[in-house]
Formats: sequence, C-alpha cells, structure tokens
Amino acid sequence: MSSIYLDHAATTPMFESALIAMTNQASVLGNPSSLHTHGRATRKKLEDARELLAKEIACLPSEIIFTASGTEANNIALKGMYWAGRKRGKNLVVISSIEHHAILDPAQWLATHEGAEVIQIPVNSDGVIDLAFLTDLIAKRGPEIAVISVMHSNNETGVIQPIAAIVAASGDIAVHIDAVQSFKKVPLSFDALGVSALSLSAHKIGGPLGIGALILKRGIEIPSLLHGGGQEREIRSGTLNAPGIVGFATAAVSDDYNAQSVAAIRDRFITSIQALIPEAVINGLTSERLPGIVNVTFPGTQSDTLLLLMDAQKISCSTGSACSAGVHEASHVLLAMGHSEITAQSSLRFSFGATSTQSECDFVTSVLPDVIARARAANIS
Repeated sequence: MSSIYLDHAATTPMFESALIAMTNQASVLGNPSSLHTHGRATRKKLEDARELLAKEIACLPSEIIFTASGTEANNIALKGMYWAGRKRGKNLVVISSIEHHAILDPAQWLATHEGAEVIQIPVNSDGVIDLAFLTDLIAKRGPEIAVISVMHSNNETGVIQPIAAIVAASGDIAVHIDAVQSFKKVPLSFDALGVSALSLSAHKIGGPLGIGALILKRGIEIPSLLHGGGQEREIRSGTLNAPGIVGFATAAVSDDYNAQSVAAIRDRFITSIQALIPEAVINGLTSERLPGIVNVTFPGTQSDTLLLLMDAQKISCSTGSACSAGVHEASHVLLAMGHSEITAQSSLRFSFGATSTQSECDFVTSVLPDVIARARAANIS
C-alpha cells in the first residue's frame, strides 16, 4: 500500500460531487449581496444550498449562519450568548471538561477579558459528562448561567454526550453544542434536540475547507463578532463564500459515507488490537460512540514516538486534536477521563471515514505490534 489515511476526524477527503459543485460555482461571477443579474443568480445558488443543508440538519433555512469554520461558529455562539446573557445579569459560562479548544479557549478568553465565571462539567472514566453535577449546578445557580456548551461527540474519543438530558435539565438556559464531528455520522436533528445553537464544519463531512455554519434558533438575538455589511442576520458580516457553501451542501446530501460500514471496520480494528496487544486500553469503549473514531492507550510508549513510527509505515493517524498538533502535552480529554500524564501521552487516535477499507485496517494491525515494541524500546532507552 502506498499510504493509509486514518485521520478523518482531523479532515476528510472531499467527495467528488462536492469538489465538482464547488469548482463549477467558483467559475460563476457574482457577489450574492449584489442586486444585479449576476448577484441574484449567485444568491439563488447560495439559498438553494442553504435549503438543502437545512433539510439535512432539520432546521429552518433562516436559522443557518454561514461562517468560515466550526471554530468561528463556536466563538460566535459562546461569546454572543454570554454577552446576551450578561445584559440580563448572567455571568456564568458552563462547558464540559472535554471540549475542543474552539470552546475551551473562547471560554478562557471570556474569563480573562470579560470577567466571566467558567465552570467545567466533569466526566466519568468513559468520557461522558456527569449529568448529576450539571443538574445540581443548574438547581443551585441556574439564574446565573448565560450559556451551557457541551459537544455532541468528542473529537478525540468519539464518545457521544446525553444532549437531550442536558436540554431537559437546562430549562430556559441557552444550550449550544459543537456537532462538528457528529454531523452526517450519526442521526442529528437541530429541531429534535431543542438546543439554542449548533456548530458545523464542511471539511469534516467530505466538503471543502474554509466553510462552516452556526445554526441559531429563530428569535435568539446575540451580538456579532464581525461588523460590516450586515449579512447572515447581521451576526456574521462579510461576502458569502458561495463556492464553499455550495460544496458544503453537496457534501451534506451525499450518500458516500456509510456509517454501518465504517463502524464494522472500527469494530474489527478494535478486536484485532485487543487480540494482538491485550494490555492496550480502548478509551470510551463502553459508551455510545461515533462510527469512526478509536482512541487507544498503549502502555509503556510515547505518543509522539508512536506517531513517527506509524508515519514511517506510511500510516497517518494522530495523537488527538489536529488543532493541538505540535504541542507536546497530555490530552486534556484523557486527563479528564482519569488518565495520568504518562498514560495520556501514550495514546493514539485512529479515525476512519468514507474512503477507509478493511484491507487498510488489516495492514495497520499487522504492523502495530512491531511499532509498539519499537516505541517501548525507545521509551526505555
């Protein structure tokens, strides 16, 4: 095999249909905010794409605010809802301890620069939030909470969170979810979940880089981060990326991703690891998980060494979030799940996607025992 890509949680290959749709739209002249014929034609393509995406996520087209990334969508939601809540005397931001840095860092920024109080919800050893802790916090300090933000599924372990129970406990408190990893992998309905806001990213589902979306419930008003032309409900000004949006919607309606097939590859991969390396720990194994993510701790190794040895075998995987690549520190997600600094830095994430095959999986497990042995030898020396 020339190379094997097992880092679909970081980014996915673009579906051919999405690439064609985006390329075709990129050749069309017209700013969607212009009123002339060219502008109206581009606007129609953009709004058609908005309607397609709305059907896939089960929201109103008018509830979609296009952004440049999932990170931007998270920032708009968390900061905007905090500022809106602060006007009503609410100063508390509640997030889970396993959030992506696109939530952790804005929350910290709000604490440092805006005087917000931030409380993190702990998780159990499987990576599921402590719902009793959250329920108790809401009972005691509910009127102070401006926003609760808990990701739908974790980007490092794939563990899915009990969003419906969180919404039920929250009452009239605004709830935001980062659903970047979940969209098109598991059933996801904005309407059915009943959340206030939800973040998406195109490049996680076979769409283009540089386009995301914030789904913001109708009637909710939040301050904007970007000011200018007043696009997207005056919350996210800027000329809309029509080619990216068309590519995003095309990927969203594609049937290239088969969750059952991906889950079958994942499960065989786990079974093989357990047979070949019995001491390996599959993180979040007993929880409800996404079809394609496997996070494994290999005792006696160093993650960075493992990553380089796998790369030498032309296998691409990761030590966790791609946004933290190059930063040599233990995963905050695994630490929150009860890992020590040592075991948290002995883990790899393998993530499968639409293009993954069983033969790729089998090749990886065939070289893994030697990779682990060499990593352990390097760790001892």
